[in-house]
Amino acid sequence: MKDAVRLRANHLCEYCHASEQWQYVQFTVDHIVPLTKGGIDKLENLALACFHCNRQKSNKISGTDPQSGKNTPLFNPRCDVWKDHFTWSSDSLQMIGLTAIGRATINALNCNRERLLLIKASDRSVNRHPPINDPIQVL
Repeated sequence: MKDAVRLRANHLCEYCHASEQWQYVQFTVDHIVPLTKGGIDKLENLALACFHCNRQKSNKISGTDPQSGKNTPLFNPRCDVWKDHFTWSSDSLQMIGLTAIGRATINALNCNRERLLLIKASDRSVNRHPPINDPIQVL
């Protein structure tokens, strides 16, 4: 099942879109709805997540939208489309939330953490970031 999750995700963290290919540690398989919150251990509830996003997400299914202050569901890679909720900053390093779901997810998972920005900057310098199919929108 792990191989199917990796292939479906094209070896990208389904939250922050870091590439597993260039990391030293294999990404983890995340339960989108955690087992502790009634989630199931089936492909439709699994997402590929980098270690840091998985650790930050833990058993969360919602977070605070910093713009409205409201509790909001986190991005669900099986139901939501990444480009509908996120885009890249003009330098393509920072994720920008386009919706409450996007902003709450970035906030809860700390998707613009310094280490990830450094990795993305390094990857960008050798044309490995942003991923080929990610939208780039200057914001």
